[in-house]
Amino acid sequence: MFPLQPVIHSDPEIMSGIPVFVGTRVPVRTLLDHLAAGDPLDVFLDHFPSVSKEQAISALGAATELLVNHARSA
Repeated sequence: MFPLQPVIHSDPEIMSGIPVFVGTRVPVRTLLDHLAAGDPLDVFLDHFPSVSKEQAISALGAATELLVNHARSA
């Protein structure tokens, strides 16, 4: 299981509660948008150096796990 904490954080005082990478103001959605556009992970990391590679990989793992669990329960 991939933990959502301390990788992803949501706080109404930070970016109006949009989920961001812990310690940053970078929305997790930005990572997904980059990947959906065909950018490799390294391009995202170059554009957002405050996000570590480990954070990005962990967030993707957590998203994958959520999708798999959702598909199994559907």
